[in-house]
Amino acid sequence: MSDIVHLLPDSVANQIAAGEVIQRPASVLKELVENSIDAGAGSIQIVIKDAGRTLIQVIDNGKGMSETDARMAFERHATSKISDAADLFSLRTLGFRGEALASIAAVAQVELRTRREEDELGCLIEIAGSRVFKQEAVQCSQGSVFSVKNLFFNVPARRRFLKSDTVEKNHLLNEFYRIALVYPQIEFAFFDDKDEIFQLPPSNIKLRIENLFGKSNRKKWEQQLLAIEVPSTLVNIYGYIGRPEFAQRSANQYFFVNGRYMRHPYFNKAVMSAYERLIQPGENPNYFIYLEVDPQTIDVNIHPTKTEIKFENEPAIWSIIQATVKETLGKFNVSPSIDFDREGMLDIPVPGQVAPEHIRPPQPVFNPSYNPFTPASYKRENLDWEELYAGFEKKARANSAAVTELQNENLSLDYSSSLDTTSLQTGMDLEDVKAHNFQFKNRYVLTPVKSGLLVVDQHRAHVRVLYELFLLQMGGKETASQHLLFPEEISLSAGDALVFAQILPDLKRVGFSLDGVGDSTYLLKGIPPMLVEAGAAVELLMALLDKAKLLENSAANELHESFALSLAEASALKIGQRLTEEEMTDLIDRLFACQNHNYTPDGKKILTILTSDELEAKFR
Repeated sequence: MSDIVHLLPDSVANQIAAGEVIQRPASVLKELVENSIDAGAGSIQIVIKDAGRTLIQVIDNGKGMSETDARMAFERHATSKISDAADLFSLRTLGFRGEALASIAAVAQVELRTRREEDELGCLIEIAGSRVFKQEAVQCSQGSVFSVKNLFFNVPARRRFLKSDTVEKNHLLNEFYRIALVYPQIEFAFFDDKDEIFQLPPSNIKLRIENLFGKSNRKKWEQQLLAIEVPSTLVNIYGYIGRPEFAQRSANQYFFVNGRYMRHPYFNKAVMSAYERLIQPGENPNYFIYLEVDPQTIDVNIHPTKTEIKFENEPAIWSIIQATVKETLGKFNVSPSIDFDREGMLDIPVPGQVAPEHIRPPQPVFNPSYNPFTPASYKRENLDWEELYAGFEKKARANSAAVTELQNENLSLDYSSSLDTTSLQTGMDLEDVKAHNFQFKNRYVLTPVKSGLLVVDQHRAHVRVLYELFLLQMGGKETASQHLLFPEEISLSAGDALVFAQILPDLKRVGFSLDGVGDSTYLLKGIPPMLVEAGAAVELLMALLDKAKLLENSAANELHESFALSLAEASALKIGQRLTEEEMTDLIDRLFACQNHNYTPDGKKILTILTSDELEAKFR
């Protein structure tokens, strides 16, 4: 019987390794840019096409490679970073495994142009599917130019696995953020085909954060970033954390160790515990925390992506991180400061600005003829208080009428195109509704029914009505919007703009009027009729954007349901809003026209019935 164990060809072994190392275009970008940083580049330019499917190009001005090194770099386990096992415990470079270029070349068409400073000519290598097709001398600039084309051209299943362009671009930007944040001294440029996404000059960490994320008008980094810097024998910690009032659902949270991005849920809990009781449940603070430790106390060789790192002194470092964040939050006084609006107020004289001769002591004023024991000696001036308050009563009545009219407009919307209010599947017989509806504590609507007393939570009922309305609108055409007198400008970061463009059609269908006016900038010209304020609409748009980022890999119907619920909660009647008899009747009619009138979309109870027996039992 012949032997059956044999070595796999290099091309097959490289494809197997590529399954772990190269998962999507963002993986290619990460490996190439890290190689450029290890090569000592001071300027790195990135170009992508079709979200990295067609082209990922990285151009650097590093030290370059010789012809022999350039060819050897595409072999498995070929690296210049380490030479023996002991080097694994003193790593100062990003790469060391020697698998990245071999894996990329196994699943893509790669072109490399590279030249060292001392060489007159550079080297050109073309390789695809682990096969070298060309190697020759060429004229090129110092450094390296990697062009990765047609990713997964020979692995159709993996290519079909890739998500939409928007999702893949977002992954590419996330990898770019992780590298650009940890190396602010390097100049970066990022191009999507011919469109410039980022042009980042060399800077410090804080300025790099502002350049990457500062275009969003909801993130005032100048106000929210708090510096941290704590040296210790175990770890040196520095960076920035965000004030609690700027916390949000999808926050920017980054950990770096020795110049390398890492994921570390355990350390994340240390930060979150420091913010306990300072932020709302479900919200997360922004933080950019950099750790410097002895390389011998960590192990980065856990996974080919090198984002999982084990620490020798994890519990101690956890405590240091928690104490550092708590101390910083206490030192900078995280409670909101009082900001007095001085617009239109009189200037208060400052000492030194008023001439001494103009200062007069206060003069007492009194009536010498006043005698408390002889009331007839003094007569109080007639101020005619009744006439003074007559105007206030008229204004109060006018304001009350205006508020009632506004409430009527907000509640009595035209739902006829979306909901059928004539066929009420109530399961109960309402008695003379219009004659017997009344409101309890401006929160509950009470209606007699044959079986007892129906109690409806007006806010939750309106949420259910609007939820189904918005859900129907998202499946149809664009609806009319309420135009704003003064349009609002919304500026987004590059990553947020990609997600925002994806949800823009849904926003227009529910009544938002938005026009693009530049790179990552939109003009809000109209809002859904149910919303009252443009400022609330901008906050709502940002909340919807956060939801879209969290649900980017979810089905479209799940995203629509989440959007409809957020819109309904923002537009629904507020608790404490007074309703007229007609408004209460209209609300109940529309509630029972809904598919589910018992519960809100998030499972909260809308109505209950106090039966006749329960009421009678109260009087026994």
